[in-house]
Amino acid sequence: MRRVVVTGLGCISPVGNSVEETWNSIKAGKSGIATITHYDNTNFKVKYAAEVKNFKAEDYMDGKAARKMALYTKYAVAAAKQALDDASLTDKKDILEDTAVYLGVGIGGLEVTESSMKSYFDSDQKRMPPMTIPELIPNEGAGNISIIFGLHGAAHTVATACASGTDAIGNALDNIRCGRSDVVLAGGAESTQCGYANLGFTMLQALSSKWVDCPEKASRPFDKQRDGFIMGEGATILVLEEYEHAKARGAKIYAELVGYGASCDGYHLTAPNPDGITGAKCMTLAMKDAGVKPEEVTYYNAHGTSTHLNDSGETKMLHIAFGEAAKKLHISSTKSMTGHCLGNAGALEALVCVKAIQDSYIPATINLDEVDVEGGCDLDYTPNKGIDMNVDVAMSANFGFGGHNGCLVFKKFKA
Repeated sequence: MRRVVVTGLGCISPVGNSVEETWNSIKAGKSGIATITHYDNTNFKVKYAAEVKNFKAEDYMDGKAARKMALYTKYAVAAAKQALDDASLTDKKDILEDTAVYLGVGIGGLEVTESSMKSYFDSDQKRMPPMTIPELIPNEGAGNISIIFGLHGAAHTVATACASGTDAIGNALDNIRCGRSDVVLAGGAESTQCGYANLGFTMLQALSSKWVDCPEKASRPFDKQRDGFIMGEGATILVLEEYEHAKARGAKIYAELVGYGASCDGYHLTAPNPDGITGAKCMTLAMKDAGVKPEEVTYYNAHGTSTHLNDSGETKMLHIAFGEAAKKLHISSTKSMTGHCLGNAGALEALVCVKAIQDSYIPATINLDEVDVEGGCDLDYTPNKGIDMNVDVAMSANFGFGGHNGCLVFKKFKA
């Protein structure tokens, strides 16, 4: 089987507009959640979100091109540029010619849908912006990355709700392993920071709303006072590369991607299967694919959404998948800082795993003041303070509406 390594990273997130800034914020336990600024929140019950801050698309792409993109696409292009620069591939036209893209996008240009529908009805159904359709569809992120950087390999979009970023990276792993590509840009992108999404998720009773006076404390995975997830946004891109190809060009290597597993609950559109068996299945499949035993996994980045159903359900999955080793597993949810970035969540959390391996550091779950043991959360979630320790194997999992489950395993690279 062909080995797959990570040779480049790019990130636009609620806690930083670069990999370095994002990772330093996460290590520092800095929250990216604050009062909503992207739109007027006056009429909404939910007043806060994890927004990207001080982002300028023109720093990464032509301004004219950016004006024809939804926000999630702008984030995706920016993260792709960072990743290509980091991998020293930006000017390698011979390599880019065959490079593929796998982008996870849960929803797409929802703010475009909202604004165009307003134009549609305000004009008595006679007008809307001409670029409405090309901007809102979820495949335009991958398409624009390919156009701007001259990539002519496959360009695929994976839409499995909150597991989209994870599944995109997992599919890219398979693509390289089977020999279709030597280099793939893989990750996720999302921006649903608009009133339409706010009300939509509020109607599902999914969002946190009671921390208006201190929004930085609102995301509290596994904590007794949690009351819902916080909408995040951004994009994360990993450059995945076949090892011999990376070695031949002298690329720096962050980590090795060694395993992927996926499953579907086949149970409910918005709730996970309470028995945890099918969620645990993606974890056991990923570990089997990676050739690692549960006791060999040092760090697990949890889906950890700060909802009652997820946090207790995910804990049950870990008990099933890891057995006795679950009690010694170091777990954290970085959504406590970044919020839930939906289609980008799995990609951002994969990046955290890579950086945890590289820096020998396990980030904390902030705002974890009282673990909800009575609610079924009885493991070590690294409360409030990170740990300096060697990380040989790191793993992350994500679970999306529709019952989509995905899991990735990364290892410290050894030649």
